[in-house]
Amino acid sequence: MATHNALSFLRNLSDRRTFPFVISIAGPQVFLREYVAASIREVLSLKQLDYRGFQVGAGDTFSQVIGELRTPGLFSRASIIACRVLKSRREKSSDSDADGDQGGALKGDEQALADAVEAFRGPSYLVLLYDRDTVPARIRRAVEKSGLAISCNRPFDNQIADYASLFAARLGLTIAPAVLDVVISRYAGDLAAIANSLIKAAINRTDKRPTEVDDLLDPGRTRTPELFDVAHGLASGNTNEIVATIDRAIELGRDPFELLAVEIIPSLRRMLMVAALQSRRVDDRDIARSLGLSPFSPLAVRSIEGARSYGLAALSKAYRAAVGLDSDFKLGRLKNHRQALAGLVLELTVLSKAGASADLP
Repeated sequence: MATHNALSFLRNLSDRRTFPFVISIAGPQVFLREYVAASIREVLSLKQLDYRGFQVGAGDTFSQVIGELRTPGLFSRASIIACRVLKSRREKSSDSDADGDQGGALKGDEQALADAVEAFRGPSYLVLLYDRDTVPARIRRAVEKSGLAISCNRPFDNQIADYASLFAARLGLTIAPAVLDVVISRYAGDLAAIANSLIKAAINRTDKRPTEVDDLLDPGRTRTPELFDVAHGLASGNTNEIVATIDRAIELGRDPFELLAVEIIPSLRRMLMVAALQSRRVDDRDIARSLGLSPFSPLAVRSIEGARSYGLAALSKAYRAAVGLDSDFKLGRLKNHRQALAGLVLELTVLSKAGASADLP
C-alpha cells in the first residue's frame, strides 16, 4: 500500500472492510495526527481486541514493541499495539548522528523495528504515531510494503469544508452546507475548533433534527481571532482591540506559529489571489470558484470584500511581511512571538490607512 493523506483515509474509514495490520501516522498538523489515531482506535475497538500502549522517547528502544509483534498476548491472541514516538527521540537521534556508537545504536534500533514491521502479518494491529512531520525512511518503506502510511498535512482552503463534513458525519450530525459555511467562516483553518464545536453540538443534541447555526456557535464564549475580524477592525481603526484579541487567543493556548501559518497567512493569500483576479476584471462568481468555494460562501464574500478594501499592492506587501515573519519564527530569529504578531497587525493598520492605492516600495 502507498501513503495516504488524512482526508482520503478518514473518508474510507467507515467503509473499510479489511484493515491493514500496520499503520504509521505523521505530519505537521498535530490535531489531525491525534484525530486519525483516535479514529483508528475507535474502529479497532469494535473488534474487542486487547490494547497495549507504548511510548518511545530519548534513550528508549523499540524492544518492547518488537516483542509484542512477535509474541501473542497473554489474555488475547490479538491486540492493538499503539506506539507513540516522541519528538525527543527524533531530536536525540539527530543530535547523536556525530556521536558514533550512540547514533549507530539508534539507527540499529530503527532497523530492527523496520525488519519486524516488514515480517509482521497480524493478527494484532500496530499503530505507529510519530510526533513529527515524517516517518523515518526505512520504517516508512517497511510499512508501505504491507500496511498503510498516513500523512497529516495542513489542509488546503478547499479541503476545510470536507473535513468539517467528515467530522459531522462521524458524530451522526446532519448539517446543511450553508450552516457549515458559517462555521468555517468563523473558525477558518482551525480544524480543532471546528471539531470541538461539532462535538459540543452532538453532546447537547436532544432530537434528530438537522443541526442549526445556533447549535454550533455560542455567542457568549471567548473565541480565537480570525484574520477577517482583524481586517474588519482595521477598517474601523480598532487596532488595540485586535491586538488584545490575539493576546487573548495566545493566553487561551493557541500557538503563535499556528496562528500565523494556519490563520493569517492563508487568509492573506486568499485575498491576494482575489485582488490579482480583480485586477484582471474577473467576475466575483469565477473568483469564488477559483478559491474552490461557493459564490455564496461567507469565506469567499469576505475574501472579495477584503481584497477590494486593501488592493493588490497593499496585500502584496502585507503577504511578504507575514511570510518573512513565519520564516523568522521557524529559524529562531525572533523570540517574542506575541510582540511580532502585534507588529504585523500595526503594519496592516498602516496599509489600511493607505488604502488600495498603497504603492509597493
